[in-house]
Amino acid sequence: MTALPACPQCTLENVYPDGERYVCADCGYEWSMSAQASTEDDADAPIRDANGNVLADGDSVVLVKDLKVKGSSITLKVGSKVKSIRLIGGDHEVDCRMDAGNFLLKACYLKKV
Repeated sequence: MTALPACPQCTLENVYPDGERYVCADCGYEWSMSAQASTEDDADAPIRDANGNVLADGDSVVLVKDLKVKGSSITLKVGSKVKSIRLIGGDHEVDCRMDAGNFLLKACYLKKV
């Protein structure tokens, strides 16, 4: 059985096939199954923030949502500024250092400053 792709819009994996299309149950985005073949090679695609701005190594960003740290009682508050981010591959695209420690964050929860 083949694994279903993640949603290209919200990057979540709650996707199901519907005829010749994939549908994301979280955001409602729909795309064709043939379009998936062209997006599988997006390793060189730019990483974008919550507003669609392209992020680069060394950028400063701000959190746009409170984020609970898994396995801890720490909550990263909205509006927290993060300086000099580092972009990496994978599900969590941004590696950063904050007062509370080092974190891997998804770019969809960040806004470029």
